[in-house]
Parts: sequence; C-alpha cells; structure tokens
Amino acid sequence: MLDRLTGCEITDESCGSLSSAIAVSQLEELRLGCNKLGDSGVKLLSAGLMDPHCQIHTLGLRECNLSRPSCVSLAPVLWSYSVLRELDLRDNNLWYSGMRILSAGLRNPNCALQTLRLSGCLVTEKGCTFLASALESNPSNLRELDLSFNHPGDSG
Repeated sequence: MLDRLTGCEITDESCGSLSSAIAVSQLEELRLGCNKLGDSGVKLLSAGLMDPHCQIHTLGLRECNLSRPSCVSLAPVLWSYSVLRELDLRDNNLWYSGMRILSAGLRNPNCALQTLRLSGCLVTEKGCTFLASALESNPSNLRELDLSFNHPGDSG
C-alpha cells in the first residue's frame, strides 16, 4: 500500500515513471490523493493501469485536479483487463460530461469495479442519468456508490 504518496506534491511530470512502476509491481493499492496530477498525469497513469500485469485493485485520486479528460483516460481502464475494484475520485470537477464517459466504462461487462466514490464531483441530474443507465445495463459488480455533496436534482 502506498498511502504515503497522498499530499506529496506529485505532479503530472512524475506520472510517467509511476505508470511504468505500477505496471510491473505487485502493488495492490495506490492512493495519490491531494496531489496535482491533473488530466495529463492520469493519462500517463492509465497506461500502467491497463497493463495486464498491473495488480492495482484500489486507486485513490481524491482532489487531484481532475476533469472530463481524466474520465476519458480512466474509462478504458474500467473495461480493459483490469483488477481495479475501488476507484476514489472524490473532490474533482467531473461534472455530467465526465459521468457520461465514466458510465461507458461502467456499462461494459468487463468492468470489475465494486466501489466508486464520487463525492463532491459536481455530478448533476444529467450525470446521475448517465450513471443510472450504466448501472441498469451492468448491475453485477458495483456495490458501493458515493454521490454525496453533489447536485443530483429532484430526479437524480
């Protein structure tokens, strides 16, 4: 477990090396919260996460300055050969457009994700609609979904 990387001022520039390391290590848990990875950093990390030898089952990206492009990078991780079971994206600005992209990954039958944390991600009613549709089409794995501190509206 690498909890010690939370709040360590890791930036997108470090993510290429980190991606190479996680692709070949036996590391199962990686928490990078409160770092300035940004969308470009997550794009680099995703390459390592999609490697068939990657063993990461818990990925924490809380408060990492992520937005829609990060969801574009993470969605293929959800449907690829992935052992990822828990994804923490709390306190990032994903909005409904990010939810649309992530939902495509959740909809895929290869998605093994069991826990998805989206608290404080500016998820709107429209974003909830995308998530609901994905969960209806692939209800088998996801067991925990945190949507607290969002803006789901009345029907969300």
